[in-house]
Amino acid sequence: MSNRRSRALPATLVVAGLLAGAPGEAAATPGPRDTITAQVRELARNQVKLARAKERRRELVRDAERLIEAYNGELVKVRRAQAEHAEVTADLLAAERTVEAARSRAAALAADAYGVDLANPMMALPGAPDALMRRASLVTQIGDERAAVIDRLDDSREVLRILQNEAADMLDEAHRAAAEAERLKTAAEETVKTQLAETRELRREQREIEERLDLATFRVGAGPAAPGWALTAGGAGGEAARWALAQLGKPYVWAADGPESFDCSGLTMRAWERAGVPLDHWTGTQWTAGPHVESADLRPGDLVFFGDPIHHVGLFIGRGLMVHAPQTGDVVRIASMWRPDYVGATRPG
Repeated sequence: MSNRRSRALPATLVVAGLLAGAPGEAAATPGPRDTITAQVRELARNQVKLARAKERRRELVRDAERLIEAYNGELVKVRRAQAEHAEVTADLLAAERTVEAARSRAAALAADAYGVDLANPMMALPGAPDALMRRASLVTQIGDERAAVIDRLDDSREVLRILQNEAADMLDEAHRAAAEAERLKTAAEETVKTQLAETRELRREQREIEERLDLATFRVGAGPAAPGWALTAGGAGGEAARWALAQLGKPYVWAADGPESFDCSGLTMRAWERAGVPLDHWTGTQWTAGPHVESADLRPGDLVFFGDPIHHVGLFIGRGLMVHAPQTGDVVRIASMWRPDYVGATRPG
């Protein structure tokens, strides 16, 4: 806010000075002063236009963040569904072997009881009465075992059916999540493309305004160096914070997780990975990766979250500041964590 005010102040002073005029000078007298006044008024209109363009850019950034984090979330779901499908498939193979074993045992009992070779049913011919009596006696002797085997066969078939349905569901979920991830990727790419185009135009207008007002050139992308006090924190959080601060100046690239570029959740994932705590590349699960922390109890390394739904995350370094990867066209930088869309913090581990 102070930067914005300092840049607006010269224009205000120039306008006031130029419009006031010298004592006794005729207001209608044409001359260089009128030309300069018109230029200042034009610059004032351009500054209003620039403020609107900045707001549009912020909207595009928020849209892109939501899409990118939704895309990251779908990728997590794809990997989980694939892992669950692999587990269910392994169980399915085991169940199929169990069903086959039960089926073979039931067939053997039937052959013993009735003299039937199920592989060659035409060999089961009627026998003499004494043979029939022996078969009837055998049926009586093994009836309980056969009934138990058949029960096991029925149970195994039911387990097999359940596992087949689960495997199909997991595969369907993997396909659905992959399709949704692809859709979100396309949408994010289009949003980022629009954001980049408007950002380029915004920067051009901003440079023009600043040059015409003789202001210092506005430098986008360079954040402050890491303060010494931020490098002394202990514990896993301190380690994560130091690693994140070592990435200052690296470009934001959506869905990137290093080593040369990052998006917001990619940076925090790698920082805590360095500290020995695995996180998903997604704000959705990073939000639930540990206990939530009140703002008064924040420690270096805590994750701070923004947006509703959550679509941005930074890493707290102390004194109300965070290190984060902000948006397309920007770099990893230090910034205040006190944004209007702040929702809370989590301490991984």
